[in-house]
Amino acid sequence: MTIQQLLKTAPVSTLLLVSFIGLFIVQVLTGVDANNPSTQALLSWGANALPLTMVDDPWRLVSSAFLHIGLMHLLFNGFAMYFFGQVAEPMFGSAKFLALFLLSAIGGNLLNNYVTWQGILDGTGQPGLSAGASGGIMGIGAALLIAALFKISVNGMVLNLRSLVFIMGINLVYGFAVPGIDNAGHIGGAITGLLIAFGFALAHRQRITSSMAPMTYSHTYDVPEYGDTQDTNTVYPATADPINTTINHEPSGSYSVSLETPTKPALIWQLLPWLIMLLISAGFIWWWQDIHQQILQVLKTIE
Repeated sequence: MTIQQLLKTAPVSTLLLVSFIGLFIVQVLTGVDANNPSTQALLSWGANALPLTMVDDPWRLVSSAFLHIGLMHLLFNGFAMYFFGQVAEPMFGSAKFLALFLLSAIGGNLLNNYVTWQGILDGTGQPGLSAGASGGIMGIGAALLIAALFKISVNGMVLNLRSLVFIMGINLVYGFAVPGIDNAGHIGGAITGLLIAFGFALAHRQRITSSMAPMTYSHTYDVPEYGDTQDTNTVYPATADPINTTINHEPSGSYSVSLETPTKPALIWQLLPWLIMLLISAGFIWWWQDIHQQILQVLKTIE
């Protein structure tokens, strides 16, 4: 698929890729090492770090998803976004796809900070930093898993559940096998994606159910006797939906017309994915504030 085709099919995915690459180029042009950026450089460009993110810089929960630690990190996540995005964005819609990516990235970073904070409290961990789009991409992959499970199709193509399980499993195993991988970020992103995708799937199932239960409208029209000169033109009710018309002739000189139009799902089902994402956002705000207050209490005790 060319860049022009990708832009037409998945504009948000294209813009995300451009932002990843553009930010990396700007970093390199300003003197950041392309393969081994320093900790200070990463922090300056918005990396996620517990002492900053959970105290005064919650914006790092988002900014770190666009920042990558070296060229190989960028290429790996860039290819994953390219392949997942061109399938997931047409399936879920551009706005929902963007919200899915951002919330999954935030969920991954919050779980990373939570695990780090618990390690500090237990005396088994220390603050570090993380960056990369992998939390958001894992959320997209998890959403595609649910889509495959519910047999949601895109352009007539149904996803292969077994292949997606294999790909997601490989990513998780690789994260635990190779040191320095943000496993909590991957898991947090995947869990967030799963929760959001259930909203997509339930709304999709309800839409399919509604389309299979059409509403029927019956109308009876008088038919003039043969040779009658009155106007016999009939105007049928207009509808934007496909219509199935059944004509039943009556012996009394009249006939009835039944019009069947697909019903639309209730508004609550159409809004369900957004309601779930709103609840998840509220939960994330509460989670950040909870960790934030714990850190402030510990700092106050030390002082």
